[in-house]
Amino acid sequence: MKRIMTRSLVLWFITFAFLGGMVYLGGKTIWFHNDWVQQPFNGHMNTAGGLGKAGKIYDRNNLTLAYSENDERHYSDDQTTRAALLHVVGDGTLNISTAVQSRYRTSLSGYNFILGAGIPDSLRPNSDVKLTVDAAACRAAYAAMDGHKGCCVVYNYRTSEVLCDTSTPSYDPAAPPQITEENMSDYDGVYLDNVVSSRFTPGSVFKIITAAAAIENIPDIDRMSFECSGSLDVEGNPITCESAHGTQSFSEAFANSCNCAFAQIAIQVGADQMKATAEKLGFNNDSFRMSDVPLVTSHYDATGAGDNYLAWSGIGQYEDLANPMLMAMICSCVANGGTATSPYIVSDDGNLVDKLNIAVNKSKDVEMLAPGTAARLRELMKGSAESYAYRGVSLAGLDFYAKTGTAEVGQDKEPTAWFVGFTNDEKHPYAFAAVVTEGGYGITAASPVVEAAIGALVNGN
Repeated sequence: MKRIMTRSLVLWFITFAFLGGMVYLGGKTIWFHNDWVQQPFNGHMNTAGGLGKAGKIYDRNNLTLAYSENDERHYSDDQTTRAALLHVVGDGTLNISTAVQSRYRTSLSGYNFILGAGIPDSLRPNSDVKLTVDAAACRAAYAAMDGHKGCCVVYNYRTSEVLCDTSTPSYDPAAPPQITEENMSDYDGVYLDNVVSSRFTPGSVFKIITAAAAIENIPDIDRMSFECSGSLDVEGNPITCESAHGTQSFSEAFANSCNCAFAQIAIQVGADQMKATAEKLGFNNDSFRMSDVPLVTSHYDATGAGDNYLAWSGIGQYEDLANPMLMAMICSCVANGGTATSPYIVSDDGNLVDKLNIAVNKSKDVEMLAPGTAARLRELMKGSAESYAYRGVSLAGLDFYAKTGTAEVGQDKEPTAWFVGFTNDEKHPYAFAAVVTEGGYGITAASPVVEAAIGALVNGN
């Protein structure tokens, strides 16, 4: 009798476990059907035919960037526009995982869990989507990159709308290349949107972070002076400047982008406080987003590294790595008195926003700095911008605040060029960041990219 009861209990347990597992797997299949249908092994959705009935994608000015006709996916008639917006729009593959056509593929295609991809046209919902980007600005920035690897982002630090997001290397989504082992090096990084998915040695743009650390941790920083003879010995290792700046104030050292001064400042602030300030400004933090696309984590940590490496970290070298979108957010923080706005790229008047439950992040501002610190950084960046304007940099005639960077990345390579900042204009409140790898100096290689993008935005609006 006991054996029969034991067997019955075992059978009941096995039956219950089986039914529970079926319910769990069934529920998971229903709940995550959008994720499943987009996997590479699903041939029905992972081909160009999967977008054959997909909705249109527009830019902010209602320019059509992608559309479907006769069960085929088509893109802008202009080849430069197609290449400039490849990483935002995507193509017929899932290789660019952050692109709209990859991230929201099933909804764009009108996929229905019950009826699949073959839903009748009469029942197909409107799956058009409008983006915040300006195609003309992306096209202008892309052309100004002049074949170099890099990116440019411009976003409105009042409304949080991303207006320009272009990344290189790129290709024409209407004619994707066949990438093989033989030509793989030619397309290194081609599937990455460098705006959100890459990080680069920041060079002197990191002095914005070091300056913030000095303002908050050295009470008499504005009464200090710094000597620069063109070289500074730290633990037997030289840190050099392009020229001997002589005796400088804190403001002058920032405007001169003096490595010797900022190496001394980083050492005086100390590794722990340098790291704390960097983390307040988003470094070592994986929670930042553009819409629902995560930003690659920017890195800063010189704790325990010694004064030589700490000094190098304070001028944006050592192991420092910065994401371009985060640098633009830091500039928006300075522009907004200490609070950064969270960028988004899918317009809130597009038909898919509610359906996709995309958070436009308008209310998700990030407090990074005390208002007084932001105000002082604003003054410092204005001083730099005045020197750039004297050397011919003009952002469509707008009042601007900026910092260049020239990051050394190897003896046999040209430096990585940066240009970050913001414009002070009621109609055009833009925060920006541009990176040009192996491009040379920030002022000659990166600032023209921002000039091109903002020129297109101002002239077009």
